[in-house]
Amino acid sequence: MASFNLTPSDPSMFILMGIPGLEAAHVLISIPFSMLYLTGLLGNFMVLFVVGKEETLHTPMYLLICMLELTDIGTSTSIVPKALFIFWFNLKGITVGGCLTQMLFYHAVSVMHSAVLVTMAFDRYLAICNRLRYSIILTNKRIAKLGLLGVITAVLFVLPASLLLSRQPFCANHIIPHMYCDHMAVAKMSCGDITVNRTYNLLIVFVVNGLDLTLIALSNGLIIRAVLRSSSRKAHQKALNTCTAHICVMLTSYTPSLFSNLTYEFGHGIAPHVHIILANVYFLVPPMLNPIINGVKTKELHDKVVKYICRM
Repeated sequence: MASFNLTPSDPSMFILMGIPGLEAAHVLISIPFSMLYLTGLLGNFMVLFVVGKEETLHTPMYLLICMLELTDIGTSTSIVPKALFIFWFNLKGITVGGCLTQMLFYHAVSVMHSAVLVTMAFDRYLAICNRLRYSIILTNKRIAKLGLLGVITAVLFVLPASLLLSRQPFCANHIIPHMYCDHMAVAKMSCGDITVNRTYNLLIVFVVNGLDLTLIALSNGLIIRAVLRSSSRKAHQKALNTCTAHICVMLTSYTPSLFSNLTYEFGHGIAPHVHIILANVYFLVPPMLNPIINGVKTKELHDKVVKYICRM
């Protein structure tokens, strides 16, 4: 199909190439993409529906799970619909403003996702290591405030990257060898000096992700230490389930994201299509797996979901 006669030199548009080198297989690739996306949406909306309907689940832990599901929906929805239009209809054009907006939304939701994981780790630490003060420290109102603070912080972290790019002079060739407007993919099209952009990108990766991972590891370490000091077998099992679920969610979330960001800086020998496909794992696999992980490892949520499924 035609791309509405877009030219690589059109100053008002960028052209997203999808997966360079695999253009002939775009329609075939769209099948697992759309299936993973729809499965993720179904799972996340199911969790949101069940938690919303069941008053017994209106607790800080389940509100945090809902926040995680919302960030998963935002991450995948910011990328996949446009990617499917590229795969199915060859609609590769995106305005410069639309590209920067997609980049801002996608990266802000990613930072918010990381912040939710840190808050979940803190929630589990209090629930296991400081049970007597848990209900005093973490209330639903406080969780809502933390969520709002996370949104504001995420936007403030990511906004400078979009503003820096909006001031860059772009070369005549506006082709982005990617399927979405990633920060460094767009920055590399600039004819100007992108040292500041590279530095800011690494700063976000190491400061935001590095700090969040450290806090999560510290939380899980304190939980394990507290459990080992306890003689209760039931406490051991509960803590193990909690840590296992959180570690699984953490690995599915952080590993692809770190790989994608660091590949732009250091992975010059990796084929572009391999990089892009593996980067896409970040916004396809976690949104699909997280509802399953939380549903399996959280007994109360699992029982409520099964109850609603059986009613259908």
